[in-house]
Amino acid sequence: MIPLKDLAPRRTVPFVTFLLILTNVLVFFYQLSLGPRGGQEFAVIYGEVPLRTQLALEGQIPLAAGFVPFFTSMFLHGGWLHIIGNMWFLWIFGDNVEDQLGHFSYLIFYLICGLGSGLAQTIFSWGSKIPAIGASGAISGVLGAYMVFFPRARVLTLIPIFILFYTVQLPAVVFIGLWFLLQFLSGLGSLQAGSSGGVAWWAHVGGFVLGIVLVKTVFPPRRTVVYYS
Repeated sequence: MIPLKDLAPRRTVPFVTFLLILTNVLVFFYQLSLGPRGGQEFAVIYGEVPLRTQLALEGQIPLAAGFVPFFTSMFLHGGWLHIIGNMWFLWIFGDNVEDQLGHFSYLIFYLICGLGSGLAQTIFSWGSKIPAIGASGAISGVLGAYMVFFPRARVLTLIPIFILFYTVQLPAVVFIGLWFLLQFLSGLGSLQAGSSGGVAWWAHVGGFVLGIVLVKTVFPPRRTVVYYS
């Protein structure tokens, strides 16, 4: 399922969402400028490596080396499909969440979800040498908030079936609920297989759950939520 757009209107200009997308894109182009090998080394240095966090907690390397990448990894991506997919989801769902939370609160919310999702992925892949990168954990938190604020909002969705393509309008609670179920089941499968297949499933799960918890406790909407059917 591919979201094409959501049908919940917003009342403010989502300039923080614009800024986040721009920052991710600029960092991605910088990665590309380093070449394949340089870009890979850049990801290892600034991506979140669970083993490095473990070594930092054990006092074998500086704490900053183990924990600063929780932040920097949110702005790195592994390829064109990775960044396009992430920024597309952020563009579709982020503007409405920003509209509800307010610009500054939305930025703090986004960063907290990104940090929390990185922690979740690190816990479930403890000791791994593979760096985790990408904005998807933070964006998962945005999806969680969107589902709380706009469960009945319609999401125009492209559904490919073999060589045919269909568009349907799904309630956000259905679209995002199915998305989360896929992430959770894939995460369980990765535990059984001992490998995530290159996808940080538990960052998605952790960011999503954290996003829901935050908007129900710390970041309530600044205006009454209108449900769109």
